[in-house]
Amino acid sequence: MAVKEELRKLGLHFILVELGEIEIMEDMSDDLRSIFKAALHESGLELIDDKRAVLIERVKNIIIEMIHHSDEVPKANMSDILSTKLNYNYTYLANLFSEVQGTTIEQFVILHKVERIKELIIYDELNITEIAWKMNYSSVAHLSNQFKKITGLSPTHFKQLKDKRRSPIEDL
Repeated sequence: MAVKEELRKLGLHFILVELGEIEIMEDMSDDLRSIFKAALHESGLELIDDKRAVLIERVKNIIIEMIHHSDEVPKANMSDILSTKLNYNYTYLANLFSEVQGTTIEQFVILHKVERIKELIIYDELNITEIAWKMNYSSVAHLSNQFKKITGLSPTHFKQLKDKRRSPIEDL
């Protein structure tokens, strides 16, 4: 919304404003670009001009979208999905990501999967087996091992800690 507002203030017409990406109808002069960049900065946002940084942001956005905002279990590997959506060789994307981010795409995916698993455990709508299937793990053991490696806790222990922090309504 902040990006749309800044574009309107500058009299620019946009075709698309999505997470990490905008498309405008007009060509933007260097002066207008500087004004837009400063306005975004005041809103706590930044304009990324570097093509490599833009590509990294697109990789992150695809991963975040798939893990946090999609209910479908992906049928393909993350590497195939990224290559197809971004039209780049996965080896190039992986090397660029590691160079710029200081971590691998795989580690980025695992960290986000674990955060999503935490959410699903806290929501308490699915059991661990259902969460493992939803998050595309081959088994509960695989999910549990990865979860413990990142958090230091098993999913069951994490759930017990969450349950201990909550007091029944009648006890309040």
